[in-house]
Amino acid sequence: MSTLINSKIPDFKMQAYHKGEFKTVTQNDLKGKWSIFFFYPADFTFVCPTELGDMAEHYDAFQKMGVEVYSVSTDTHFVHKAWHDTSETIKKIKYPMLADPTGFLTRSFGIHIEEAGLSYRGTFVIDPEGKIKIAEIHDNGIGRNAEELLRKVQAAQFIASNPSEVCPAKWRPGDKTLKPGLNLVGKI
Repeated sequence: MSTLINSKIPDFKMQAYHKGEFKTVTQNDLKGKWSIFFFYPADFTFVCPTELGDMAEHYDAFQKMGVEVYSVSTDTHFVHKAWHDTSETIKKIKYPMLADPTGFLTRSFGIHIEEAGLSYRGTFVIDPEGKIKIAEIHDNGIGRNAEELLRKVQAAQFIASNPSEVCPAKWRPGDKTLKPGLNLVGKI
């Protein structure tokens, strides 16, 4: 099994529902900024709205960090609009909801469930060069936490700006980092 870490995202062109409109999103929209692809199984389900609502509550914090969030499911953009129009939780979403009805992106990221035509819960953080820096895949019964993702993106951005340092467990901006070297071996 190969890793997606540091691999480039594929070229894509997808429809999205965003701010009351349908729009086209491509890999070019990601260039020069940090992005999160937040895959979930399907609209009108159970755990998914709790996660998307959690992301909506933290969206302004991601935006302040220069990060765009893209939720992605194998539903169409029409279904995204219908869900947005009928769910109080989903109405809070300000980020683009990408439609992947062919499963191109879910297959590209290795999270497509062939027999169901759905996606596993996948979270991918992409740097301004289009490289995947964080990849997490969850079974569909396990919900994710946007606050923890926010911390991980902060660490990824810190490391991108400070390549000679690393962020230890539970690191938050302003906390001490580590500089790998022989002097630390066996001393932590």
